[in-house]
Amino acid sequence: MFVNKKLRKIDVVLIAAVAAIIIMSLITISSATHVNTPSDDRYWFLQRQGIFTLINIGIIVFFMNFDYKMLQAYGKKIYIFNLIMLLAVMFVGQSALGAQRWIQLGPISIQPSEFSKIMMIICMASFFQDKIGKLNTLSDLLPLLGYVGVPFLLVLKQPDLGTSLVFMAIFIGMIFACGVNLKLLFGMFAAALACAPLLWMFVLKEYQKMRIMVFVDPNVDPLGSGYHIIQSKIAIGSGMIFGKGLFGGTQSQLNFLPENHTDFIFAVVGEELGFIGTTFLLLMYLVLLWRGIKIAQMAQDSFGMLLGVGITSMLVFHVLVNVGMTAGIMPVTGIPLPFMSYGVSALTTNMLAVAILLNIYLRNQKLQF
Repeated sequence: MFVNKKLRKIDVVLIAAVAAIIIMSLITISSATHVNTPSDDRYWFLQRQGIFTLINIGIIVFFMNFDYKMLQAYGKKIYIFNLIMLLAVMFVGQSALGAQRWIQLGPISIQPSEFSKIMMIICMASFFQDKIGKLNTLSDLLPLLGYVGVPFLLVLKQPDLGTSLVFMAIFIGMIFACGVNLKLLFGMFAAALACAPLLWMFVLKEYQKMRIMVFVDPNVDPLGSGYHIIQSKIAIGSGMIFGKGLFGGTQSQLNFLPENHTDFIFAVVGEELGFIGTTFLLLMYLVLLWRGIKIAQMAQDSFGMLLGVGITSMLVFHVLVNVGMTAGIMPVTGIPLPFMSYGVSALTTNMLAVAILLNIYLRNQKLQF
C-alpha cells in the first residue's frame, strides 16, 4: 500500500523525458558503432551502454529509499573525497587523447571529473545554503570562489577545460539562486573578460587555442582541429527534414564523423533522423530542464532548492554547449550530451542527478496513509 502511494508521487513527466532520451541514445549508439567496434561483436557499445543503464536504474530505485537531506551532513566529507579523487588522477590516472583524466578499475575506465560534477553540486548546496541573501560584496563572494576554485584548478590541470567550465556554470547558477548582487555578478563577467588575454597566453594549451580559432573559421585547419566541426555540419545539414534513416547516414556509417557515438552523437541524430528527430530530442531536453526548474522551485528547504538549481544548471550547460558545438556555433570542448553520449561515467553522473531531482520531488509531496 505504501509503495503504491509512493509511486504515485514520482515525477512521471521527468522519468518519461529521460526514458525517451535514453531510448534514442541506445538506438543512435547502435547505428553509429555497429560497423566499427573494438571486438567481433557489432553491438558491443550498445550492450555495454544498455547494461550500465539498467545498473543505474537500480541505483536510482535504491536511492529513492533515502531522504536527500542526509547528503547535507556529508558536504565536507564529500568535498575532501572529491579533492583526493582528482589528485589521484594526477598520479595514477591514464592518458588518452592528450589528457590525463581516467582511472582504470578492472575492466572499467572511470573519469573522476565526471563524478566530480555531482559531488560539487552537493558540496556547494551544503556550503552555500547559509549564504542566501548575503552575497552583496566581493568579500562575501570570495570564500565561495575559493571553495569551487580548488577543484576547478585540479580539473583544469588534467587538462579538461570543458568540465572546469561546467563547474563555473553550476557556480553561477547557484549564486544567482542565492540572490547575489547582480552588479557584483556583472563585475565578475567583466573581470573574466579582462583576464581573457592572460588566459590565452598562460593557461590554454595549443590545441585549445586552435579549437577557438577553428570555431571562428574551421577552414584554418580543415584536416586537423577543424575537421570535426566541418564533418558535423555536413552530417546535420545532409539530414534535412526527415533524415537518411537509421543506419543510413554516410558521414557516420563511413566513419567520416569522428567521435560519432560520444561528443558528436547529436550530428548522427541530425543526419539519420533529420530536423524531425533533432527537434524531438531537443523537446525532451526542454521538458527535462523544465522539470528541474519546477522541482527546485517547489523544494521546501534551501538545500533542496540549491541542489535542483545546480543540477539544472549543469544539464543546461551540457546541452547548450554540446548542441552548439556540433552545429558549429560554439568551440569544441569535449562535453558529452546528457543521456545520449556513450560513456559509463557521464551516464552514471546524469542518472544520479536525476535520482536527486526525483528524491527532492518525492520528499516534498505529502504522502497520505
